Amino acid sequence: MLELFAGELRRLRDGAALSQEALGERVNYSASLVAAVEQCRRPPREEFTRRCDDVLGAEGLLVRIRDTLVRESLLPWFREWVTIEQQATALRSFEPLVVPGLLQTEGYARALHEGASQLIGDEMEQQVAARVARQTVLDRPAPPQFVAVLDYTVLERPVGGPDVMGEQLRHMVEVGRRTRVHLHLVPRGTGAYPGLNGAFVLATPPDGDDVGYLDNQLQGTIVERTADVHSLRQVWESVRAEALPHRATLTAISEAAEAWT
Repeated sequence: MLELFAGELRRLRDGAALSQEALGERVNYSASLVAAVEQCRRPPREEFTRRCDDVLGAEGLLVRIRDTLVRESLLPWFREWVTIEQQATALRSFEPLVVPGLLQTEGYARALHEGASQLIGDEMEQQVAARVARQTVLDRPAPPQFVAVLDYTVLERPVGGPDVMGEQLRHMVEVGRRTRVHLHLVPRGTGAYPGLNGAFVLATPPDGDDVGYLDNQLQGTIVERTADVHSLRQVWESVRAEALPHRATLTAISEAAEAWT
């Protein structure tokens, strides 16, 4: 699918009699990036794709190919959860180790894959692009309510280094100011609490019961059994009770961002 996108981009660019440099100027990206996408060395980003589609008169073709590329790049066991996530009216996420995926910057996501994933090269870049693409669920006209609780250690773990962390934490504050986004931080010094057993997400679908998601070293698990979902709700209430209010959390994240820079 990456090859299809690259081929169509070249075809449309040649049809418009534009060099890579000329297209780069029109879409406000470098010619080297255009070349990297056409040579399948870089996956196309959403904004790059949209601008190329407009400039080249592709009538949504490049956008549709990229959407398919993003879906297919998701690991097979994760695709079903992403469908649930995209349709949810509410999402409750707890993360004791890293920034939740829906809040990660591209730089932070890439640093996580570089440090913890076995994927490299194009495969890794496709996973990064897919993770960032998932975040459009929060940009919809009627987004789900998104409540995230994270442990304070997430702010202190140097994923990608100071620049990446500073950008990441500033991004969290920005997203946290949206009406339907609420962030809560389990403060430093908190002892043992139920959330330390692992990360999880609860999704509320438009109709029906909540669905849970658990991640591990091998793959993710969708949780639908009533008793298990009930247990996750209880854990959620416990970790939420340990956490700071939303405004105090934004203040703490802002201070942490300044410390990184």
